[in-house]
Amino acid sequence: MKPLSHWPLEDRRQLLGVFTDIDDTLTTEGAITPDALQALGALKAAGLHVIPITGRPIGWSELFAKGDPARGLLPWPVDAIVAETGAVAFVGQNLDEIGIQPPSPLRRQLSKLYQQDATTRAANYRRMQDVARQVLREVPGAQLSQDSPGRETDIAIDHSEFTHLGPDQIAQVVQIIRAAGMTATVSSIHINGWFGAHNKLVGARWIVDRLFGRDLEAELKRWAFVGDSTNDQVMFEHFSHSVGVANVRRFEAQLKHLPRYITASVRGAGFAEVAAAILQARRP
Repeated sequence: MKPLSHWPLEDRRQLLGVFTDIDDTLTTEGAITPDALQALGALKAAGLHVIPITGRPIGWSELFAKGDPARGLLPWPVDAIVAETGAVAFVGQNLDEIGIQPPSPLRRQLSKLYQQDATTRAANYRRMQDVARQVLREVPGAQLSQDSPGRETDIAIDHSEFTHLGPDQIAQVVQIIRAAGMTATVSSIHINGWFGAHNKLVGARWIVDRLFGRDLEAELKRWAFVGDSTNDQVMFEHFSHSVGVANVRRFEAQLKHLPRYITASVRGAGFAEVAAAILQARRP
């Protein structure tokens, strides 16, 4: 992993957009920091596409996509939020309806898009609940993530957010999930499992096609990805402009594919560094 300063200026200048993880990449101690939120807005204002892609549930993501005027919360300035590791997304009715300030009632109307049809989702949901119950029975200390009520297409076991599982327990959870024929990944806080071939990369390709009618693979060198953990490594592997915020070092020994660059700062401050580097390259 090279310092962010080694990222060629011309590569940064050619970018069309940025994909980013959320937990421990945009957020710090569970909340987005002002510098990270400002960085999202600055990237959008400069004309770049910005798309968070997360293992968090779609229900959890709704507040950030829609905002809450009663609580003084504006929508995040992004094109879409892709949740549940690429399975489902919130987008505005028009591309610029998320994150435009000042918000209006129209601009807070969202569409929810899925990769799987309703029949498949319902069948998979029932099967996943059986697997979740098996994990809770067989793995000492295992608990569902507290955001589980907002999940529609996966299950999540907490390993570092509100409880702690050791490496052997995490491995046991992953083994049970995979033995059931599911995909399993480990984020900085959760172990996620789902039925289907999607992942963050598949979700990224899907949302670029759905939103813009474009082929991500054809313009891959014009997109960057920012992340922090093992469930991001498919993106680290695939994107030549991949950046890890500094806390990715926590998972360095477990990553077969490392990000090409790394920030000096952790979490939200690290994302702000990435945005500043991109914006620097776009100045006259």
